[in-house]
Amino acid sequence: MDHDVLGRPGGRLPDFLIIGAPKAGTTALHAALAQHPGLFLSRVKEPKYYLCGDSPPPAYKGPGDAHSNQEWIWQRGRYQALFADVPDDVLCGESTPFYLYHRDARRRIADDLPHARLIAVLRDPVDRLYSNWMHLWVDGLEPCGDVVEACAREAARIDAGWAPFWHYQGLGRYGRQLADLFERFPREQVLLVRYRDLVDRPDQTVDRVCRFLGVAPGTVPTVPADNSRPFVHPGLRTRLLGRVIRAGAAAGAFLPPQVWRTASRPLVDQLHRRGEAARPRLTPEQRARLLRPFLDDIALLEQVTGESFDAWRHHRGGDSFHARREATAGAPA
Repeated sequence: MDHDVLGRPGGRLPDFLIIGAPKAGTTALHAALAQHPGLFLSRVKEPKYYLCGDSPPPAYKGPGDAHSNQEWIWQRGRYQALFADVPDDVLCGESTPFYLYHRDARRRIADDLPHARLIAVLRDPVDRLYSNWMHLWVDGLEPCGDVVEACAREAARIDAGWAPFWHYQGLGRYGRQLADLFERFPREQVLLVRYRDLVDRPDQTVDRVCRFLGVAPGTVPTVPADNSRPFVHPGLRTRLLGRVIRAGAAAGAFLPPQVWRTASRPLVDQLHRRGEAARPRLTPEQRARLLRPFLDDIALLEQVTGESFDAWRHHRGGDSFHARREATAGAPA
């Protein structure tokens, strides 16, 4: 059996990674690329291997974090097994959208996969954090029913050991993340994709990704929508169900994650039962308050990439995947 330089059993590693950002369409992109005959995407969508460094994941303490931790694939042998049966003439990859955010993950990837191609999907950081908060809120895990207040609690939550998915603002500071990434990788190995292009021009955007990876464009039949959930209004019923869900997550923290997910599904379904497909949009005042901490980083992002992201500095509609698609469909040709 082959061994790597550290003496570990050798095996295939990914040729490319979708590294970020969470709630920016990476699930849709992963599913789209998995349809390409020249590509293999791991069946585990977020193995999180390079967040760990061959050690168990940190004991994160946010609601539901303990169950998520159990699903991380941190052992090298298990990680390589994701790609063990891929033919030699097929490129393989995986998607863990926290890699872009995590400094140690960026370092580990550069050390282990210096020739890998990296794909980062960038979304308006305010829209991204709102979608992130919404994801956790409608599943009963986010205890704060106000997105602005939830962001105000971010530093305290980080100090308390909550997992990266709770870092609503930190995950969207792409300027500092890319500045570090470009210190570790040649720019020609990194493709930046804008979320708005993935939504508004999905076929052309996926073809651009295919050309970047060196496989034939025009062979992906569909680009699915993202994994949106119905909006759940704050209220007594929502608060009570959320408390039960969070208490159950804490009580069952050391059970297999599939046991908790099965047990909690009826509660989450009950929470969603009175939900609405249309999500409330941020008011101009909310957006302005949430945008302020990102302004310096947007300027850094423009400096690092040489591209304009000025649209992110202004209020507009289309905060969600579906809202943007509806806006695009209704726009004049």
